[in-house]
Amino acid sequence: MGGFDPKVSFTQSPIARLATSAADGKPHLVPVVFAVREDGPDVVYTAVDAKPKTTQRLRRLANIAANPAVSLLVDHYADDWSQLWWVRVDGVAAIHSDGQAMHTGYELLRAKYPQYQSVSLDGPVIAVTVHRWSSWHA
Repeated sequence: MGGFDPKVSFTQSPIARLATSAADGKPHLVPVVFAVREDGPDVVYTAVDAKPKTTQRLRRLANIAANPAVSLLVDHYADDWSQLWWVRVDGVAAIHSDGQAMHTGYELLRAKYPQYQSVSLDGPVIAVTVHRWSSWHA
């Protein structure tokens, strides 16, 4: 994989794992769909959509409010271990319930995921300003 580009591999992945931690340090990890802003500073967007959830008071939102430091991880597994890779983004998250960041997040997510033509985006957007990219590949 001589042509491995961590940012491209991350951006093109369909799913990431979002890691947050509560005020008491207890970790929380959830899979999320996401989109990356490609112009300007690196920002990763994910949103609370209308898919059924047990509650709208999501732990990830409470954790970000208490501690905005987060990580997002994407990875690729194959039985051929020469194809393995992972990319992690570390950054600072902000929750947006209105304004330009919410509009941008919705727009990018709808462009990446055709499912958002039928699943409503109706909740807040989490915008992660990237401070560090880390990666590994075989």
